[in-house]
Amino acid sequence: MSERVIITGGSGRLGRSVVAGFAAAGHDVVSIDQTLPENPARGVTHRSIDLLDAASTQALFEELRPGAVVSLAAIAVPFSAPEDVILRTNAGIAHNVTAAAVASGAKKVIIASSPSIMGYGSPAGWVPPRLPLDEDVVPQPWHAYGLSKYVAEQVAAMFAQQTDEVKFISFRPCYVIAPEEWEGAATQQGHTIAERLDDPSLSAVALFNYVDARDVTDFLLTALANIDRVENGAVFFVGAKDAMARRPLAELIPEHFPALSHLATGLTGDAPAFSVQKAKEVLGWEPTRSWRSELRNEPGSGPDTST
Repeated sequence: MSERVIITGGSGRLGRSVVAGFAAAGHDVVSIDQTLPENPARGVTHRSIDLLDAASTQALFEELRPGAVVSLAAIAVPFSAPEDVILRTNAGIAHNVTAAAVASGAKKVIIASSPSIMGYGSPAGWVPPRLPLDEDVVPQPWHAYGLSKYVAEQVAAMFAQQTDEVKFISFRPCYVIAPEEWEGAATQQGHTIAERLDDPSLSAVALFNYVDARDVTDFLLTALANIDRVENGAVFFVGAKDAMARRPLAELIPEHFPALSHLATGLTGDAPAFSVQKAKEVLGWEPTRSWRSELRNEPGSGPDTST
């Protein structure tokens, strides 16, 4: 069913695909970002606003009267700004957008979190109870970015306790690969996908996780269409069905994270370190894109026939 959807952060690496996908699906899309896109998607309304300004954010949302809100806007890279700025910015945006969504009459709110809240890479050492990670594993953020995204999830959970008139979902998209990056454009860390595959240490910092931006878009469309079957305030991992690695994680994780060796034995074949089983069981969503089928000029690339 078509409805008006506000997408914050619509000019970003993930936002561009989400905006285009929602517009193609027939929704009335309003993209909100401080930076307007150079090549705006056809049929999309673009507005620029400082989402840290709570009053202005609420006024704009009340003007637009969305049926649904997808909140992607944030400082997207750990340590890319002072820690206090990242925490204040991302937590503030999450609160202001969610509060404005509720006040404006939106009935569906989806907030972007991050797998980095789980705590991998902690200088003090990190050993989760199991791999692959799922939504029942307790997050242990160790930097301001991870904490800010955990706060964003708690913002959604807080508002879910305030009203049963609005449904809230938080989702944790893995390392996002934009469509142009399959063609050789640099990824968020500045490396190409081929370089990340050639040097496992580049992907090890994120436990070899990734997801195609179009698969995230499909998840969001599926989540909105099936939100009535979701427990209010639910959280979902959103990742690819395989790892960003040419070798099994059962081999790679012991090399890069010796303390996790005993947890990695089951990650054979192309199994990833993050489970998307909950999204499959609750929403009926599964990722359909893999680096094995999408990466151009990769030896053996072509249709992915793995199961």
